[in-house]
Amino acid sequence: MNSGEFRRRGKEMVDFVADYLEGIERRQVYPDVEPGYLRPLIPTTAPEEPDTFEDILNDVEKIIMPGAASPACTELETVMMDWLGKMLKLPEAFLAGQGGEGGGVIQGSASEATLVALLAARTKVVRRLQAASPGLTQGAIMEKLVAYSSDQAHSSVERAGLIGGVKLKAIPSDGKFAMRASALQEALERDKAEGLIPFFVVATLGTTSCCSFDNLLEVGPICNKEDMWLHIDAAYAGSSFICPEFRHLLNGVEFADSFNFNPHKWMLVNFDCSAMWVKKRTDLIGAFKLDPLYLKHGHQDSGLITDYRHWQLPLGRRFRSLKMWFVFRMYGVKGLQAYIRKHVQLAHEFERLVHQDPRFEVCAEVTLGLVCFRLKGSNKLNEDLLERINKAKKIHLVPCHLRDKFVLRFAICARTVEFAHVQWAWEHIRQLATDLLRAEKD
Repeated sequence: MNSGEFRRRGKEMVDFVADYLEGIERRQVYPDVEPGYLRPLIPTTAPEEPDTFEDILNDVEKIIMPGAASPACTELETVMMDWLGKMLKLPEAFLAGQGGEGGGVIQGSASEATLVALLAARTKVVRRLQAASPGLTQGAIMEKLVAYSSDQAHSSVERAGLIGGVKLKAIPSDGKFAMRASALQEALERDKAEGLIPFFVVATLGTTSCCSFDNLLEVGPICNKEDMWLHIDAAYAGSSFICPEFRHLLNGVEFADSFNFNPHKWMLVNFDCSAMWVKKRTDLIGAFKLDPLYLKHGHQDSGLITDYRHWQLPLGRRFRSLKMWFVFRMYGVKGLQAYIRKHVQLAHEFERLVHQDPRFEVCAEVTLGLVCFRLKGSNKLNEDLLERINKAKKIHLVPCHLRDKFVLRFAICARTVEFAHVQWAWEHIRQLATDLLRAEKD
């Protein structure tokens, strides 16, 4: 959609909202539709090719409005999470389908999803241990619980441990900045010997620092064997798994209890929209369910509806699945795949440019849309280069530490980016590097 069409469609949406408000008195306060009405009205999978804006808007009135805001808000979310799960080729166990035990829910962020998974895992292990030993108090168990993640995991994982009141230990990553089975197993054996209770592992697919991937095929079986909850955080990289050539990066997801990524990062859905799936939704409901009288309803125990308030931290929620529905239909699966592939190609073009200048080095394997690079030399030299880049205010780079190296990160993430932008950015970086090196000599 170009800017001209965006202006036109935006005005049409204002008219749509105004017409709704003007005619609101003619609409029923409470819908006639019954739970389950929506799923038969829309396809079981996302369209491969784009739909027209007119068709989508017509469907809003025909399909959504009869059940707005309930049960349409809930039911569209269930179906959209199944659409997205099928796009990723997730195992059937993660889909709600017509009667599965799993399902998807839209959280606000990957940080929320990690915390929700940790709290559910904590509740599950406490109840299991208390059932086996009724004399055990929750406090006695809590002080022995320990969770694990790679030393490359996002700080939000550590924060989840702090909020959840459990120890979190960092597993040293290998030469490719990935968590491997041997290092995890060593930590488990050491902690069990000290009387601790390992219960939760976060595996990262596409780390923030360098887009590295923990080895699910190694880590997963250990988690299953040790009866530890495995949560997969693929906040950025998860969008790429809709492309067949990147789907192998998700191999091993079948060992996980929960999986999360952010369509609002790389799938053209506006913030906030963080997609989380669980194999057993009863694990979430068991941790968060409370039913005061003022929240009870006629279908409370019918088994026909999903109460997402039991799947998340806040009680209230917004109609976030509607924007997923629009994006999936406006682009189609093929359009979203093309968008991701273009960004990956541009990242490799930037990598090629870096390799052509002997003053620079690439510091990590380029898999998706992130390139980690630096000037050959001291950390201070690269800190000075970054300062010059960000002070110039032409482009913005965020650094990271990879082992003992200060590294610059070039991320392809704008919807309208073209090779000309990448080439211009690289020439800008090179010129600032030249000026810096000259000043160092003088």
